Amino acid sequence: MKIHVLGSAAGGGFPQWNCNCVNCKGYRDGTIKATARTQSSICVSADGERWLLFNTSPDIRAQLASFTPLQPARQDRDTGIHAIVLMDGQIDHSTGLLMLREGLPLDVYTTAPVHEDLSSGFPLFSMLTKWNGGPAHHEIPLDGRSFSIPGMEALTITAMPLDSNAPPYSPRRGNPMPGDNIGIFIEDTTTGGTLFYAPGLGVIEDHLLPWMAKADCLLVDGTLWTDDEMINMGLSQSTGQMMGHLAQSGDGGMLEVLANYPDARKVLIHINNTNPILNEESEQRAIVEAQGVEISFDGMEIDI
Repeated sequence: MKIHVLGSAAGGGFPQWNCNCVNCKGYRDGTIKATARTQSSICVSADGERWLLFNTSPDIRAQLASFTPLQPARQDRDTGIHAIVLMDGQIDHSTGLLMLREGLPLDVYTTAPVHEDLSSGFPLFSMLTKWNGGPAHHEIPLDGRSFSIPGMEALTITAMPLDSNAPPYSPRRGNPMPGDNIGIFIEDTTTGGTLFYAPGLGVIEDHLLPWMAKADCLLVDGTLWTDDEMINMGLSQSTGQMMGHLAQSGDGGMLEVLANYPDARKVLIHINNTNPILNEESEQRAIVEAQGVEISFDGMEIDI
């Protein structure tokens, strides 16, 4: 299984366009050692030709331009994107569908609540019907059944609901439902390689533990270093937990969780612009790396 990180940052990217935090200012001034990042997205393939895209960020055009296998090569107009899975309905994970309108219909897999939100509160599916009928929607099962994408049968996918909330635009905001956000377990039946992917992981629920234990690679939420990070910077009134993200540091934090899986490759993704681990010379970065945890970057390749 081939995994390519198209975007490794949280919403807004890094540096964020309107942010003057220590990281963003330091990057622009050249006073910290850091690497720019686009908003979170990965693609996965069993053969290197047909790719399953996870999330469509607002940065999708730049991400496609940076990765040749997704670009047109077989016909006058085509793409290496075989299908799309949306992990949730958040703006930073779904808006890129608008940029792909010329290539519709594309097969798009979502849970029922995400499809409802993207057909009502933020009606992407409705808007895009004017382009060749819009996305061809397929519902993701949440009852433990695995599924595969036609034409990519070597990859079996199992989705699991995560403790989360509907997006801010959703009419159901504050009334969460299973499927508002999901984690994904992928197995390459040819190589036996397995991936657990959860860019928005706020609580390590019991039903996730068997999947995490089976994974060769854990590609998980790296949004914040501390739960109150954005509050302390005066940038938000919400904790990480309120936003659906488990901080890396502290008792029960992501680093402590990942230490339970010594044999897996462990990689953080969806890294917020405020997170000090973006500074490659920071104490926090050194702590993460000393524990054998990697920090993803745009263009990162993972082979399982």
